Amino acid sequence: MPLYVIEREIPGAGDMTDEQSRQTILASLDVLEEMGEEIQWVQSYVVEDKIYCIYFATDENLIREHARKLGVPANRISEVRRLVNPRNPGGSTTPPCSVAEFGAA
Repeated sequence: MPLYVIEREIPGAGDMTDEQSRQTILASLDVLEEMGEEIQWVQSYVVEDKIYCIYFATDENLIREHARKLGVPANRISEVRRLVNPRNPGGSTTPPCSVAEFGAA
């Protein structure tokens, strides 16, 4: 399954309280459960005015549908082509195909 990075422009995202973050996470998980196994959330990174999310999905349209149902933007969706990391400085690898494989990459 392709791996995607989603950029969400959310003013004040970095200032969300723990409770606001918790509620958003739970709402997202509810939508994902409803949508089935063709879309999987790996993790997210919150910065000042954006959230960068890592997802597996069979296609970009599922990510847009998830965002629409959740009521959050998906301003930019990019399919990951290659992973590079300091543990493998001599080369890159293709992205993993599932959440289970992601941690081993």
